[in-house]
Amino acid sequence: MSIEIKVPPLPESVSDATLVAWHKNTGESVVRDENLVDLETDKVVLEVPAPASGTLAKIIVKNGTTVVAGDVLAIIEEGDGEASAPAEVAAAPAQKAAPKVETEAKGAAKTSPAVRRLLDEHDLDATMVSGSGKDGRISKSDVMSFLQSDDGAEVAPVDQAPAGESSSVSIGLERTEQRVPMTRLRARIAERLMEAQQSAAMLTTFNEVDLTEVIALRKRYKESFEKQHDVRLGFMSFFAKASVEALKKFPVVNASVEGNEIIYHNYFDIGIAVSSDRGLMVPVIRDVDQLSFAEFELALNEVAGKAQAGTIGMEDLTGGTFTITNGGIFGSMMSTPILNQPQSAILGMHSIQQRPMVVDGEIVARPMMYLAVTYDHRIIDGKEAVQFLVSIKDQLEDPARLLLQV
Repeated sequence: MSIEIKVPPLPESVSDATLVAWHKNTGESVVRDENLVDLETDKVVLEVPAPASGTLAKIIVKNGTTVVAGDVLAIIEEGDGEASAPAEVAAAPAQKAAPKVETEAKGAAKTSPAVRRLLDEHDLDATMVSGSGKDGRISKSDVMSFLQSDDGAEVAPVDQAPAGESSSVSIGLERTEQRVPMTRLRARIAERLMEAQQSAAMLTTFNEVDLTEVIALRKRYKESFEKQHDVRLGFMSFFAKASVEALKKFPVVNASVEGNEIIYHNYFDIGIAVSSDRGLMVPVIRDVDQLSFAEFELALNEVAGKAQAGTIGMEDLTGGTFTITNGGIFGSMMSTPILNQPQSAILGMHSIQQRPMVVDGEIVARPMMYLAVTYDHRIIDGKEAVQFLVSIKDQLEDPARLLLQV
């Protein structure tokens, strides 16, 4: 029996998607629930699984094509893998195809859509590359390392890229240019950043925080915390909790603008900027004021993992009343973050560096971090922004305040 593979219902506010990559070729066997194709929207990557086992008889929509919900992507001939395929492609015997399906499905499960696309571009199988991530997950750097190795040197480069993908033009000896179209997510990020620049009166205020006490607290309870809660005690939970307490004192920083109205939120849904292979994403952790440190760290690990694996959903990215971004993990010493609209403020964390500080009249080395808060000056005055940042600083320099909420 022939089964149509259709574009699933798209997330709210998303009108269409781009077909990024097929993971099966015409005539190959597929198993039920195996991911067949990746669809990229301007917010998330959707995986389309096989509704039944059988043979991929016909691919209707090619890579790079824009599709909408309900469009037919391909035809599957349901069966045990011996179902008939088009005359130009003979299907492999079921007993030989099954191991290949199992191997490819296993490899695909350990790769993100961006990594699978890179593998396809170089005609590689996931089983050829050793993954350095958790549970053997393969990253883009793993693929690049393989290509630069002796084994990868034998892989022939792709001469001609499919429609909608990158193409290289040779100019001279070892001089090339590469023209790469923006992904939908990258284009959407650019659009939102431009909107923020043009529609908000952004201003940034800075301060610095001494993290001696936070570092000492983490060191003292690190092992017991991880043993009891099965999650690491990170810095982000301290900053998120300190931000929530500061937001309670200055509600306008937790507000948003809609037309000529200011919307005050009595809840604290904090967005945490996460870097992924596809670009920067800001998954939202709900009701942070009601979460313990352990619950926050577990929630952060979950959404960050989904963002990096390309499996994050729209529900994880929508909403949010305040955002925290940490450029320090990349070595940033100071920056001016851009608002994540419609939010009115964003906190920027930076790298921790030992610097000489005067403490009780003596010069001592302290682990210092520069903090930055960019805010919408249309509704937040400079005084409120400065005091908000001072409140975060005070709580981090005396973490007991987070427990006592003072």
